[in-house]
Amino acid sequence: MNIYDKAKEVVSKSYSEINIGDEATLTHTVTNEDVVTFAELTGDVNPIHLDDEFAKESLFKGRIAHGMLTAGFISTILGTTLPGTNTIYLAQNLKFTAPVRIGDTITAVVKVIDKRDDKKIMTLETNVLNEENKKVIEGSAVVMKME
Repeated sequence: MNIYDKAKEVVSKSYSEINIGDEATLTHTVTNEDVVTFAELTGDVNPIHLDDEFAKESLFKGRIAHGMLTAGFISTILGTTLPGTNTIYLAQNLKFTAPVRIGDTITAVVKVIDKRDDKKIMTLETNVLNEENKKVIEGSAVVMKME
């Protein structure tokens, strides 16, 4: 399935169908190709992400994925699942709490924690956990749902 076909499968809920406490998740195993592609797209070629020898000497003792690559899975949920189509990102707070390594399986978790009905604005808890259920990112997002 190509990217355009995937776009046709995006969830479309109205603002009124979304409730405080609603939650969505996305699980992904981070690959070397993910890291290299992200570096190529963004130009972030920091050797901690790409150079095994350099990374072995670092605080992390090996290569790690870009923090913003990991955070990108939060955006995937917001735009495709919860709230889904017609969502406008207004703000995102992130705290990177642990490294993500190539081969780690991460799960992004988005939960609606507040709604402002007059402007159709939602606040969401946005966390990413690794396969050991350890938070690697904790944060929150503010989005507007366009109908």
